[in-house]
Amino acid sequence: MNAPSPSPATFRRGACPGLSSPMETGDGLLARLTPSGSTIALDAFAGLCAAARRHGNGIVEITSRGSIQIRGLSVESAPLLAADVAELRIEGSDGIPVLTDPLKSDALASQLRAALSGTDLAAQLSAKVSVVVDLDGFAADIVLRTVDRSRLHVALGGDAATATPLGAVPLGRGADCVLRLFGLLAALAPRSRMRDAVARGGLAAFRTEVEDLLIDAAAPAPRPPFDPIGIHRHASGNILGVGLPFGHSDTERLLGLIETARRSGASGVRTSPGRALLLIGLPSETMPALVAEAATFGFIIDPGDPRRRVVACAGAPICASGEIAARAIAPAIADAARSLPAGDIIHLSGCAKGCAHPAPAPFVVFGRDGRCDVFFDGEFSCTLTADALPRMIAGSVRLRGRRR
Repeated sequence: MNAPSPSPATFRRGACPGLSSPMETGDGLLARLTPSGSTIALDAFAGLCAAARRHGNGIVEITSRGSIQIRGLSVESAPLLAADVAELRIEGSDGIPVLTDPLKSDALASQLRAALSGTDLAAQLSAKVSVVVDLDGFAADIVLRTVDRSRLHVALGGDAATATPLGAVPLGRGADCVLRLFGLLAALAPRSRMRDAVARGGLAAFRTEVEDLLIDAAAPAPRPPFDPIGIHRHASGNILGVGLPFGHSDTERLLGLIETARRSGASGVRTSPGRALLLIGLPSETMPALVAEAATFGFIIDPGDPRRRVVACAGAPICASGEIAARAIAPAIADAARSLPAGDIIHLSGCAKGCAHPAPAPFVVFGRDGRCDVFFDGEFSCTLTADALPRMIAGSVRLRGRRR
């Protein structure tokens, strides 16, 4: 892995903050590492946590896409972190993210990453564009779902349920299809998201671009959304998925988790879409003790944990754009939302940008001038202080439950 020294010009907003191009925010510089989907050795992940503590402020985040973010870096320490990570030999994937089920080995995702890395499309497109492969429940600019062993269904701008269907292509032409679609997006609407481009200009141009690839095949039936949390049985050893509450943890807790996983016989760790870590290769007899220990460290081990019902950004003062301390008040909001109907979430955003959850949500809170603007089902409800927010949310959740 290359680790070039960043210059002050690379410390900017509006781009994805890679190791060599960290982004300035409220608590220093933020750097991001996007693992390629392969298993990370426990020693290497522990080394990454130690480097985050040595060069940053000791806060590590796992994003909704499964990337690792390290906070609190400085102009001097950011290149030192990049050099340390390079020595750890953690496989990273630069450019356009390709998300897939981390519990499986996906040859198509590997082909896509290789094909995209050989282009300059990432520089021409929005820093937020991504591809999802067989990961229902996660939104992306291009959504690929295998129909059978020979065909691949393609949709644009959404998740498996909401993306605009384009049609099916041969499985072996999936990478070609993605390159063409992103190339056209770059030509028609550079820096735009696929959803917006389709909404403005329709589907016709994109269909024409891949018309020679299209074949007959119905979209696959809806599948349960991928959920990384909990115990997953696997032929090569069990896997425990643990969530980071509101997407973050400190290095002390992470190092404790890794050491416990090591004693439990884990062979490695993977990051997962959905702000989670997967502990790989666990024998069945050590699972109960590891689950209990992970819970004592504060990690999410139950898919029904109420903290999963709240999507919160870092907020003030961690993020320079934050108007409220979203992450700090998130635990109280999660406690207030315990009776939230299944499938509903609360989006808690430090500012009006809503970075943490771009999709609609029934409950949305935006920070503005130190106060909270509250929206229910897209309609403005009220503005109140952060201290008053948990009680108001609890009452609204009860009312919503009675109405259902």
